[in-house]
Order: sequence, then structure tokens, then C-alpha cells
Amino acid sequence: MKFKKLLSVGLMMVSTMAFISQPSYALFGKSNNKLIQLKGSDTILSLSQSVAEDYMKTHKGAKISVTGGGSGTGIAAKLNKTIDIAMASREMKDAEWAKAKSAGLDLQEVTIAYDGITIIVNKSNPVKNLTTEQLREIFMGTVKNWKEVGGPDEKIVVLSRDSSSGTHVYFKEHILRKGNEKGPEEYSKEALFLPSNEALKSQVEKTKGAIAYIGMGYMENTVKEVTVNGVEATLANVKAKKYPISRAVYWYVDKKATGTTKDLINYMLSPKGQAIVKKEGFVPVK
Repeated sequence: MKFKKLLSVGLMMVSTMAFISQPSYALFGKSNNKLIQLKGSDTILSLSQSVAEDYMKTHKGAKISVTGGGSGTGIAAKLNKTIDIAMASREMKDAEWAKAKSAGLDLQEVTIAYDGITIIVNKSNPVKNLTTEQLREIFMGTVKNWKEVGGPDEKIVVLSRDSSSGTHVYFKEHILRKGNEKGPEEYSKEALFLPSNEALKSQVEKTKGAIAYIGMGYMENTVKEVTVNGVEATLANVKAKKYPISRAVYWYVDKKATGTTKDLINYMLSPKGQAIVKKEGFVPVK
């Protein structure tokens, strides 16, 4: 499965700002001139950028900045009241909700799309499928050689997103810890932690024994997808809940959001916004 390459996000956080004046959509109301800031998940960075840019084309004077850095970074910024919308590829933790409450924030979790976490290897690797248990053993470092899972006699190079990533957290909790959020299991001590989907993909492309996971919308033919429990990470399989590493992705916003922030949320969930979700390689919620 190959999806169109989105905006290049490099190896560090990326931001985009565009200011385009066009007639405003009456359906979403008038926008004000306040700069609206989104920050967080790199998995949905390009998706959020695309929706924001499309929104600004039809909303006169709207000003929106979209910045990556990871789900944890975005949520922390929202809790510190420095942004309008936190982008996250994981749910907020109980401690984060408690901090929001103590800060006087009344937040809402908005599911904007669904994603399948795709397992990727170098194109030279003959392995076609791994079970969730094999993934667990590989990423924990228990299985260290590809021959142990039907591949060549070659060392496995484990690559992961860094700890600020919601995908890092989700994969650890649902694969390594088998759904137990407070389990003791951790990534292999030999694992290499990288800051973005693009960085992981690039490293897998040039490292023969590498394995990593990326958001489904970032999959390209420069690397090889490995099915999980015999199921491919496709829109249909994620929508049907057949793919075993599927999750929702979110925007965290104020319940009483107004102006451009409220309009942008409505736009994301509108038919136009959800069409962009599908175009970007995610599964629409509507």
C-alpha cells in the first residue's frame, strides 16, 4: 500500500503557516484574526496541516499554525495553556486529565480519524508476516536474529519512536505490555529511538536488518510492510477492526472553544475534512 508523500517533516518538529484570504464558508461561521495554534503528534501532523490549509483557503483572515514534536509535547503545551489544540495519537493519561482539572481546563477529546500502525522492514527482508507475540519479543529484545522468526541469519535492528510520541506509548502498552498500561515491559536496551515517522522510514530503507513501526498514512514503497497476524494495514481492515494494531487519533480542545478553533474542529469533522482524512491515508470517523 502506497500513499502520497505528504509535507516533508524532516527529523525535527515542523510547522506550517499559511494566510490565504477567500470568502468564508457560511456553514462554519466567520473566523476571527486570532492565531490558532495546534501542536503535538507527528503521526497526524501532515493530516492536520492539510486540513488547516484547506480551511484557510475558504475562511478569510484565518491564521493557523500547526507544529509537531510528539503527542506528549502537544498535550503538555495544552495543559500549560500555550496552544489551542493538542494533536495526539494516544489517549490522555489519568494524570494529565487531573492536571487539566487542577489548571481549570475543561477539555474535550475529539476523535478525528483512525490509524493502523504499520510494521516495516527493509525491502531485502524476506519475512512477510509477524504475530503480535513475535513483535513483542523483537521490540523487547528477546528475539535478536531474523532467523528466529523465519528470516535470514541477520541481527535485528530495532527502531522506535521516541518517548514523546503517542505511537511509542501506544505500541508499548498494547504490544509489549499486552494492554496493561502499568506493566513492567520496556523496549529493548539496544533499540534506537528516532523523532519521526520519516526518520524511521529512512533508517529502515538503508538498514538491512531494521524493523520499525509508522503511521499507516506514511507508508511508501521505499520500505516493505509486514502483515500482523496475517492481516495487512489497509483502510478497509482498520475500519472493520480486523487489523490488530489500530487506534483512534485525537484533537484535545476546550469544550467551550469558540471562533476559529470551534470552526476548525467542525471543519475537520465535516465531509470536506473527512475526505482529506481519507486522502491522507487515515480512516474517516464519518
